[in-house]
This record gives sequence, C-alpha cells and structure tokens, in this order.
Amino acid sequence: RRPQRKYFAMARRYDSRTTIFSPEGRLYQVEYAMESISNSGSAIGILSKEGIILATEKKVISKLLDTGAVGCRREKMYKLDDHVACAVAGLTADANILINKARLAAQQYLFTYQESMPVEQLVRRLCDVKQGYTQFGGMRPFGVSFLYAGWDEENGYQLYHSDPSGNYAGWKAHAIGANHQQAQNILNQDYKDDETFGLREAMKLALKVLMKTMDSTSLTSDKVEMSAVKYDAESQQVYFSYVTEEELEPLVSEVNEEGKAKDSTS
Repeated sequence: RRPQRKYFAMARRYDSRTTIFSPEGRLYQVEYAMESISNSGSAIGILSKEGIILATEKKVISKLLDTGAVGCRREKMYKLDDHVACAVAGLTADANILINKARLAAQQYLFTYQESMPVEQLVRRLCDVKQGYTQFGGMRPFGVSFLYAGWDEENGYQLYHSDPSGNYAGWKAHAIGANHQQAQNILNQDYKDDETFGLREAMKLALKVLMKTMDSTSLTSDKVEMSAVKYDAESQQVYFSYVTEEELEPLVSEVNEEGKAKDSTS
C-alpha cells in the first residue's frame, strides 16, 4: 500500500499542468485523457480489399431521441471530406472542434491545389493541433481518439488511429474505447489479410468484436452504428455510406447464431 500511496502523492504534485513532466518523465494529464477514452463506447476500424468498415457502439438508443435533428443523426460517425471519414471514442464535444478543423483544412487544400488532401497529411494536420494542447499552459488535452478511414491515389485504402497525445499510426484493424484490449485480441486472431476478406467479412468481424466489448450475449442492430468507405474504379469516385439498420439486421442475426453455436459446442 505504501508504494501506491507514494505514487498518488507524486501524481498529485505533477498532474495539475499539462506542461509539467513528472520525475518519471510522464505527463499525467495526457494519461488521464487516454483513460477517459477507455471508459467510452467502443469503436472499430477494419481494412479490407474492397473498402474500410467503421463500427461503433451506439450509447443513446432512446425512442424519444429525434434522429432527424441536426447533431443526432449520427452519434460517432463523421464525414471529413469526400474521401475521408472518421469514428470517435471519448468526448463528442471535443471531437466536434477537431472535426471542424479537419474539414476546414481539407477544403483549404482542395481550394489551393484543386485536388483532395492526402489522407495521412490530413491526419498529421489534426495531430499537430492535438499535440499543441499538451505543450502549452492553460489548455487541456482533447479527450478523444479517432479512427480515420480514407482512400487516395498514392496509398489506396488507409486506416489511421490518433490519440490525445498527438501520436498517430496506420493499422489494418484497430479498436479504441471500452474493452479495447479484448477487442484487439479478437482482431489479431480473426483478421485475414487476403483477397477473400471483403467488406461483408469485415462487417461481420466488426459486429463480432462489438458483441464482445459490449459484454452482451446477443447484439441488436439499433445498438450499432456502421459506415463504409469504398472506391469505385469505374467512376473513379470515393463513396462514404452509412449502413442502415435494415442492412445490418441479417448480419447481426448471422453473428448471433454463430456466437450461440460456438457457446453450445464449448
């Protein structure tokens, strides 16, 4: 107990400012921001040969919610540009500020160069903003993590993750939010990096992971928010689309049946 008490006493001395390092070289406010994300709803991103799937746990499912109102249509899915979308985990209000900055940066680039902003460049621009909020006094880190899904001519389909510190990395499949470590273990086991792994397989895997992270024996389509980013070679256009509850229903039923069959055999 004494070492633990000493740790908390040490943390209290250095966690009042984001600009102060502890003697161990830690920035406690940044770590607290990451911890707040671990307590939020799950978000999954999965790369396939046919496109990218983003899936999140829908927290607000009240029948009184007006889903047609601005700000209520989608809880955690956002379109940044015609070729980039994102899913968020953490404080949605913080996410709105960063999303507006990302949209503005994408449109400024388009206006200046008459072409879409490369996905990684847009991610890096946003991460520079997030990093600045860990380095200057009088600010706090953004309590939100992003999964970015996009396509550009140079690198094709891309999936990135960024955290409150301003770090980002590219992934083939990644999970953020509640129970993210358990979700990551399932993705490591079941993700396939081959030609047979298409959008349908990615959607099923995302639903399977969400069912585990939500600690639920069965999944329903009204608790899931899902979208897809696809590139059409014929029209040479990138399409971002939301998966409706009607489209999700057969996949959810299939995943639930597979889960029950696996539980009965074990």
